[in-house]
Amino acid sequence: MEQGLNSGSNAPSRLIDKSKVYDVKPLRSIAPVFPNPPGMCSTSTPKPTPFVCVPPSGPFPAGVQPFYPFLVSNDSQPTTTRNQSGNSSIPGPVPSNPFRTLNPHVNGIKNQSGQYVPDADEASNSGKKTKGRPKRRAAGNGEEINVESVANNILTLFELKEFDDCRKANGDKDTAATVLLVFDLIRRRLTQLEEARSNSCGRAWRPDLKASNLMMTKGLRTNKSKRIGHVPGIDVGDIFFFRMELCLVGVHTQSMAGIDYMSVKVTVEKEPVAVSIVSAGGYDDKDGDDTNVLIYSGQGGVHRKDGQKFDQKLEGGNLALEKSMQRGIDVRVLRGIKDTSNAPSKIYVYDGLYKIHESWIEKYKFGNNVFKYKLVRQPGQPEAYSLWKSIQQWRDGTATRPALIIPDLSLGSETQPVALVNDIDGEKAPAHFSYVASLKYSQPFPSSKVFSGCHCVDGCEPGDTSCPCIQKNEGLIPYSSTGVLLTTKPLIHECGQTCQSPPNCRNRISQAGVKFRLEVFKTKNQGWGLRSWDPIRSGSFICEYAGDIVKVTAGDFENVDDDSYIFDAGRYYVPLERLHDSNISKKAPFPLVISAKSSGNVSRFMNHSCSPNVFWQPILRESNNGVCLHIAFFAIRHIPPMQELMYDYGIPAKADRGMKRLQYKLAEIWKFSLCILYVRASRLSVKEMEGRSLPLKVIVGISLALFMFFCLLLNQNCYYVLQFLGLMFRNNCPSFALLG
Repeated sequence: MEQGLNSGSNAPSRLIDKSKVYDVKPLRSIAPVFPNPPGMCSTSTPKPTPFVCVPPSGPFPAGVQPFYPFLVSNDSQPTTTRNQSGNSSIPGPVPSNPFRTLNPHVNGIKNQSGQYVPDADEASNSGKKTKGRPKRRAAGNGEEINVESVANNILTLFELKEFDDCRKANGDKDTAATVLLVFDLIRRRLTQLEEARSNSCGRAWRPDLKASNLMMTKGLRTNKSKRIGHVPGIDVGDIFFFRMELCLVGVHTQSMAGIDYMSVKVTVEKEPVAVSIVSAGGYDDKDGDDTNVLIYSGQGGVHRKDGQKFDQKLEGGNLALEKSMQRGIDVRVLRGIKDTSNAPSKIYVYDGLYKIHESWIEKYKFGNNVFKYKLVRQPGQPEAYSLWKSIQQWRDGTATRPALIIPDLSLGSETQPVALVNDIDGEKAPAHFSYVASLKYSQPFPSSKVFSGCHCVDGCEPGDTSCPCIQKNEGLIPYSSTGVLLTTKPLIHECGQTCQSPPNCRNRISQAGVKFRLEVFKTKNQGWGLRSWDPIRSGSFICEYAGDIVKVTAGDFENVDDDSYIFDAGRYYVPLERLHDSNISKKAPFPLVISAKSSGNVSRFMNHSCSPNVFWQPILRESNNGVCLHIAFFAIRHIPPMQELMYDYGIPAKADRGMKRLQYKLAEIWKFSLCILYVRASRLSVKEMEGRSLPLKVIVGISLALFMFFCLLLNQNCYYVLQFLGLMFRNNCPSFALLG
């Protein structure tokens, strides 16, 4: 041992018996021996040797042996980390991420019990999971999907850039709606491109996470500042199909955790208080028969497969709930409800504010201790979760729909019954009409090209470049597997009569009939209206406009009576401006005018709104003897149950065509009027306005006067001015708060 240590020779023939562990006590009296520098033999005059720092566990430079033989492996190579490619370099440090991000190969959100719950249409497209995250994703033609470019194209249509600090911290109705709409358009577009990839092994990534990450990076979010109570721009009863939507609008900023909390300074020190919770059934949370009471389980505490059990601790979110109970602080509650049309995903319903009344510790079914909290809903709030429960009872037949007149207005013409309800007055039914489920053509429009149809006997599939129907849609199928509209093109080509695809083909969504449980009801001031018992997801098909084709010039209606129950595809529809590319013509390919006065379906009951939640989409179905144009209605945003379905009737074609963008011009005039008063509407709230030298009512009055003056100065049509004013005041709040 001593001979080997005092020798300057490092001959490879001198091996150490690694099976033995030597007594290291004599080494304390021996001076360390360093290897000879390059070019110096063992017999040369000793010179100062540079200091060499060798960690006890290696790696060891050439010529240096470890003092303790058992620290090295049995092979002669130094201990290094090897990756799958064979690279033996030591990996660098992995930067820490302060956020708990989801693995792309994990399909869903982890709930309180440690189980993953899929989101929306990811649940229905389950496929083979792949380990890791692929760095490149090629489209069906071999090109890589440029996610950044996809997002930028959609943001350009909305003329959106990064929000200012004011809109990030505090939102409003328009800002929140825009954020959610842009997120869903990006997500749908990414879904469409991903499905078009050839040789795709099921669902390999999460478009919702991609879209939300891009928007977070670009600063396109609102209500970033945590707060106690309601969130600006979010109403009680609003629904969300993705957990990331909750984060983008600030109603619940935790993508996985069920409890969101913040630190507040109550006395001398700060303490955590809960601001929102998501009850998604992770610990079998129960509400019993009383929908205003929620028994909520705390977070943490697991039961592993190996039998180990861990109790929940009074820390983090659990401690925040306890402090909120002691302080009497309101907590936002979001309820996760199973999506019956797309199991096992969930729909998240904002159920309003609750107070925590009591807490206790309870044994879970696996034997570990969990915290339990009893929350009671604050009175005076609109119906939300209780409405869902009532609708479920109507559907199951355990309760009767109040004020029901006719159970099925369609008399079996639709796949779902259409109820007729009136709880306003004594009117028993609308004016007589014949119910027809679809638009009937006596003679299709002529076509210059003969279309023989597709041969997709099993249905049109994404990425099938040989399908002529997909080719007409620019190589991308327009619908998802759940029937959600993925494209924003002004014209969609569906399978026609000569196509061999089955009735349940993905490219026949508008031909499958009504999928939602709709209801015709009497409104307070707009006659009869239309709403749904079911939640409607953004992009979902609702119905088509059925009736009789009128052979007149588009927009040629001179009186109100002729204009009743008329759909004119030649009108100009301002809300569609931001859903389509402005460089592409939005005109229908044929002058289609439909009258639903004597015959029609549920679409004839949809009322007009300047802030619609439904938009119409031209659908073209070709055959060997011509083409048929149909008008289908799709949801612009997520629509909660029992919310009226409305669309924009549009501007008559006989109006001045140079006034198409008048509403946007009027908006600029309104902002200019406010600027004259030295008021920056985009950065001031209503309370801040009240603190100015001029009272709020005076500011609004002067601004309106200036606005009308500029409109008259520019000789603008009063019809459009009134329509714009209706748009500004649709939420019963000052228009400058909306224009911010």
